[in-house]
Amino acid sequence: MSLRAAPRRRGAAPGRQAASGVYSVRFPRLWRPTWAEVDLGALRRNLRRLRSHAKVPLLFVVKADGYGHGAVSVSRAALEVPGVQGLGVSSVEEGAVLREAGVRAPILILGSLYPFESTLAAVHYGLTPTVASLDGARRIQLAARGLRGSDRRRLPLACHLKLDTGMGRIGVRWPAGREVVEYLLKAQGVRLEGLYTHLARAEDSVEFTRRQLGLFKRAVRESEAMGARLKWRHAANSAGALQHPESRWDLVRPGLAAYGLREGFEPVLSLKTRVVFLKNVPKGTPIGYGGRFKTRRPSRIATVPFGYGDGVPRVLSTGRRPASLIVRGRRCPLAGPLSMDMAMIDVTDVQGVSVGDEAVLIGASGGLEQTAGDLARLADTIPYEVVTGLTARVARVYRP
Repeated sequence: MSLRAAPRRRGAAPGRQAASGVYSVRFPRLWRPTWAEVDLGALRRNLRRLRSHAKVPLLFVVKADGYGHGAVSVSRAALEVPGVQGLGVSSVEEGAVLREAGVRAPILILGSLYPFESTLAAVHYGLTPTVASLDGARRIQLAARGLRGSDRRRLPLACHLKLDTGMGRIGVRWPAGREVVEYLLKAQGVRLEGLYTHLARAEDSVEFTRRQLGLFKRAVRESEAMGARLKWRHAANSAGALQHPESRWDLVRPGLAAYGLREGFEPVLSLKTRVVFLKNVPKGTPIGYGGRFKTRRPSRIATVPFGYGDGVPRVLSTGRRPASLIVRGRRCPLAGPLSMDMAMIDVTDVQGVSVGDEAVLIGASGGLEQTAGDLARLADTIPYEVVTGLTARVARVYRP
């Protein structure tokens, strides 16, 4: 797999209307009229609001290709906002993509590194690794010892120690973490730059969050008493930063709110397509695979070119209440199960619908709006899954 980001090219917008935008595909224009619009202005406004609220720097999380929005483009836009100190990724690969695209800001790998070669790769790309165990501490010291020639300019290698205070995912528990801190403080060529944890229930449990923060506070206090000079102490995700002021410390790590996937923030991503086929059918006509869906009246059915191959959850069309698309200011329900590449919608009640009309699955149109959160509720999942599930074949169009 190439680590190079897709080239940035300009071209015509999908369908009939011309528009400016930077595209995430390797073609000078788009032909299939299905695309995700990413509003970089909304992203910046969300980040400014978060920075103003938190009153500490932000580490903007761009895991999973920027939550499906396109990591390179959203990273560049975010770093224009005063107070965005750096970026968070889940792996060396994600950080390497940003580096090869020319992003020079600090990048923290939020995941655990294994095997040893991944630590060497992190050092090569100038990424800051997370240490989550004593073995991880030993690996970063070995990487520091192995640097030769000009690579030694990277010394000392900065790292952040991850504490497990209740998430149960990765991280060392306290007080066992004292041994890791002691090791890192003695390790030549290594600098313990940060200490952090992750809040598991910031949105729904004050008691659980306070317990986590209490454990974290103890670990910070004891680490500093041992001689750790911590530049960054961080615990807050979006919910923590907004609902638990005591979680903000020196840095917050927004994701959900920055992308407008939390109520009260501007949605950044819209998912749009166009009608490519229309047909009139009598009552009782089966639509889609399996023939289980049948029209309940004489109907006008439109076909749009997206499906589960684009990452749209199939359950949106097979649940008790199918999702709708917005066409000409009307909500038009999906008719029959999604195919891999196409979906059918009932446009019987839409006056004058024609091939080429825009259909919106996520976003606002004609005075109506449907969010990723709305779709998540229909699919019994979370907004994260809706947007990160969008596949690479859905072109991202970036609005400044």
